[in-house]
Amino acid sequence: MKTTLSLLTASVISTVSLISMAQAEAAGEHKIVSPEEINWEAGPPALPPGAQTVVLYGDPAKAGLFALRLKLPKGYHIPPHTHPKPEVVTIVSGAARLGMGEAADEKKTESVTAGGFIAMPPGMAHFVYIDEPTVVQLNSVGPWELDYVKPADDPRKKTQ
Repeated sequence: MKTTLSLLTASVISTVSLISMAQAEAAGEHKIVSPEEINWEAGPPALPPGAQTVVLYGDPAKAGLFALRLKLPKGYHIPPHTHPKPEVVTIVSGAARLGMGEAADEKKTESVTAGGFIAMPPGMAHFVYIDEPTVVQLNSVGPWELDYVKPADDPRKKTQ
């Protein structure tokens, strides 16, 4: 199992690295964002309420490489979901508990702390629990999509 996961991770990292290098070369530019320049906004409608986000590079709604950060409060939970493109996540601060599969089970999660790294291939069902205020950086290629395993979990479909 660990060998398969390691191979999947290596494959995702290689793919994202190649895409990012090609896009960086094509763009012919660089970008530096200092912590003082980060302006948090409400998270996207695809995520449960309470998340805050900032796009650091690119545009998650368009084709191409992007980097965004999510600030997640204590007690936050993202139900089982998938993405059609690879996701590369770094825990900037705090900790996240990540579980794999189509049914959220807190007992089947692995804690990833500040500095930790997660890479997931397209279509891998996973879920997240946050036990303390946490900031994660998500890198991928757009357009970014999030598909919930159970449509009833999708906050875009809930009435207020």
